[in-house]
Amino acid sequence: MDNRTTQKVVSFLSAFSLPGFDAPQPPGDYLVDQDEEPIESGSSLAWRRVATFIHLPAISKRATIQQMVPIDPAFLEAALERDPRQS
Repeated sequence: MDNRTTQKVVSFLSAFSLPGFDAPQPPGDYLVDQDEEPIESGSSLAWRRVATFIHLPAISKRATIQQMVPIDPAFLEAALERDPRQS
Protein backbone atom coordinates (compact mmCIF):
# COMPACT_ATOMS: atom_id res chain seq x y z
CA MET A 1 0.00 0.00 0.00
CA ASP A 2 1.23 3.48 -0.82
CA ASN A 3 1.88 6.36 1.51
CA ARG A 4 -0.70 9.13 1.57
CA THR A 5 -0.78 12.85 2.15
CA THR A 6 -3.62 14.52 4.01
CA GLN A 7 -4.15 18.26 3.95
CA LYS A 8 -5.81 20.70 6.30
CA VAL A 9 -6.03 24.46 6.58
CA VAL A 10 -5.01 26.14 9.83
CA SER A 11 -5.92 29.76 10.57
CA PHE A 12 -4.04 32.33 12.61
CA LEU A 13 -5.61 35.61 13.74
CA SER A 14 -2.25 37.12 14.68
CA ALA A 15 1.37 36.74 13.56
CA PHE A 16 3.08 33.60 14.83
CA SER A 17 6.56 32.14 15.11
CA LEU A 18 7.79 28.58 14.92
CA PRO A 19 11.28 27.27 15.68
CA GLY A 20 13.45 27.41 12.58
CA PHE A 21 11.52 30.27 10.93
CA ASP A 22 13.56 33.36 10.08
CA ALA A 23 10.77 35.77 11.01
CA PRO A 24 7.22 35.74 12.36
CA GLN A 25 4.63 34.72 9.80
CA PRO A 26 1.65 36.99 9.10
CA PRO A 27 -1.89 36.08 10.14
CA GLY A 28 -3.93 34.12 7.65
CA ASP A 29 -4.86 30.66 6.47
CA TYR A 30 -2.06 28.15 5.92
CA LEU A 31 -2.16 24.81 4.15
CA VAL A 32 -0.58 21.95 6.13
CA ASP A 33 0.39 18.62 4.54
CA GLN A 34 0.78 15.50 6.65
CA ASP A 35 2.60 12.59 5.00
CA GLU A 36 1.53 9.23 6.41
CA GLU A 37 2.57 5.63 5.92
CA PRO A 38 0.41 2.55 6.50
CA ILE A 39 0.84 0.37 9.55
CA GLU A 40 -0.54 -3.12 9.10
CA SER A 41 -1.30 -5.15 12.17
CA GLY A 42 -3.39 -8.23 11.66
CA SER A 43 -6.66 -7.37 10.01
CA SER A 44 -6.66 -3.63 10.71
CA LEU A 45 -4.96 -0.76 8.94
CA ALA A 46 -3.75 2.41 10.58
CA TRP A 47 -1.70 5.38 9.41
CA ARG A 48 1.40 6.85 11.04
CA ARG A 49 2.45 10.44 10.37
CA VAL A 50 6.02 10.57 9.08
CA ALA A 51 6.31 14.25 8.09
CA THR A 52 4.42 17.53 8.40
CA PHE A 53 4.87 20.57 6.17
CA ILE A 54 3.38 24.06 6.17
CA HIS A 55 3.01 26.08 2.97
CA LEU A 56 4.44 29.60 3.14
CA PRO A 57 3.22 32.26 2.57
CA ALA A 58 -0.37 32.04 3.76
CA ILE A 59 -2.76 30.75 1.09
CA SER A 60 -4.91 33.84 1.63
CA LYS A 61 -1.99 36.10 0.60
CA ARG A 62 -1.17 36.65 -3.05
CA ALA A 63 2.36 35.55 -3.77
CA THR A 64 4.09 34.14 -6.78
CA ILE A 65 6.41 31.90 -4.78
CA GLN A 66 5.40 29.40 -2.15
CA GLN A 67 7.53 26.97 -0.24
CA MET A 68 6.80 23.90 1.83
CA VAL A 69 8.63 24.01 5.14
CA PRO A 70 8.94 20.97 7.41
CA ILE A 71 7.57 21.59 10.90
CA ASP A 72 7.17 19.68 14.13
CA PRO A 73 3.41 19.11 14.60
CA ALA A 74 3.74 19.75 18.36
CA PHE A 75 5.14 23.24 17.69
CA LEU A 76 2.33 23.95 15.24
CA GLU A 77 -0.31 22.88 17.76
CA ALA A 78 1.31 25.03 20.47
CA ALA A 79 1.29 28.06 18.13
CA LEU A 80 -2.38 27.46 17.34
CA GLU A 81 -3.22 27.26 21.05
CA ARG A 82 -1.47 30.61 21.68
CA ASP A 83 -3.41 32.30 18.86
CA PRO A 84 -6.34 34.43 20.08
CA ARG A 85 -8.69 32.89 17.48
CA GLN A 86 -8.35 29.46 19.09
CA SER A 87 -9.28 30.68 22.59
